[in-house]
Parts: sequence; structure tokens; C-alpha cells
Amino acid sequence: MCNLYSNTTAADAMRGLFNVEPSMDHMGNAEPLSAIFPKYHAPVLRVSDGTRELVRMHWGFLMPQTSKKTGLPILPRAVNNARDDKLQTSPFWRESFQTRRCLVPVSSFCEAKGRNPATYYWFGLTSEEPDERPPFAFAGIWRHWKGNIKGELVEEDTYSIATTTPNELVRTIHPDRMPVIVAPEDYETWLTGTAEAASKLLRPFPADQMRIVLRGEGEKSDPLRN
Repeated sequence: MCNLYSNTTAADAMRGLFNVEPSMDHMGNAEPLSAIFPKYHAPVLRVSDGTRELVRMHWGFLMPQTSKKTGLPILPRAVNNARDDKLQTSPFWRESFQTRRCLVPVSSFCEAKGRNPATYYWFGLTSEEPDERPPFAFAGIWRHWKGNIKGELVEEDTYSIATTTPNELVRTIHPDRMPVIVAPEDYETWLTGTAEAASKLLRPFPADQMRIVLRGEGEKSDPLRN
């Protein structure tokens, strides 16, 4: 958790939400993304030299792996979620949490319940319009990765999403974890505040400010409705 989310927010709306100057939007002609999976590339908001910028990053911190049969390198593993109780204690996460926090633009996120077939539930923020997807942001961390993929040297920035205990709404579908959602008034604290101040934001988002926007068997892609 979380293994699937969407970001259908237009570029100008993302710049407005995160207070990003047009010159610091490095997304190009970013298209709406109705289904973002681990190892996909998606928009991320970070601070560079004191200025907020929108960039595209790879979802999941990459970890080198080798084949148990041959001992040769295989495709790296992508670690897409970071538990709130591990961010300051695990060497894998700690430096990124202390020095490279970011915000991940989101329209909704998905959790599955049951099997054969599973029912997919998409969660978003409350809105007066049933089909509207108000944009919001996950708490994220990022780091640069350099390694070998299929015989080629690859360098890219990667991100992972912080998770915490679920609120009353999400708990009915996923009883263990939910993404950390950062309120707009806390964006600056998450991005540039001390690790101690940022750690206080690692908490469930209020359930009364969220809703289930879509549910159904096989609904792995949140359709664009606005």
C-alpha cells in the first residue's frame, strides 16, 4: 500500500496548488494519468536551491538484485512505500527523510478488497460535485539512483510515498496502511521544515474530508470525469 493512484490534474492547476512558477515546471506537455503504478514516471514537487519545481520521477526507490540461479544482475526492485515508523530509524530511508522530502500530486488512490474477483476502491477528497477530483498531495521522499538495467547504465531520480495507519474510511478496505496526505497549509513544513517538524505530519488524514469516488470489480483505472 499504496500500489496505484491517479493524477488527472492539469499542469496549470498543479502549478497553482503548489505555488510553482511556470519556468520551474519541467513536466513539458504532461498528460493526465488515470493509473500510476510502481516503476511508472509521474509528477513530483520538490525544492531545488530554495525554489519549488515540478519534475518527473520514477516511482519506487530502486534496489539492485541478482538472480539466485545465475548470480547475474536482474531488474532492480522498486520500493514504492515507506512506513512512517521506519523513516527515521532505517538507514534505507533516513537520509532521504531528513534532506530530500517532496510532495506527490494526486487526484485519487486505489485499494483492493477481496479476491477472484477483487473489488477496487478509489479514494479522493470530498467535493460538492460527485465527478470532481480535487487535487491533493502525498508526503514523499526522493533520491537519485545510478545503476545497470539490461546492460545499460541508468541514472534517474526516484521517489517513494510515506504511509501511516489508516483512518476510519480507508480502514474498512485496507486495515493496515494508507498514504500520508499533506494538507496545503503544511506543504512548506514537509518540504523544508526540520525532520522533527515533518514527523508530526505523519498521521492519518481526517476521514470526514475524504470519500470513495469509484468502486467496482476490475476498476484499476480511475476514469477521467472532469
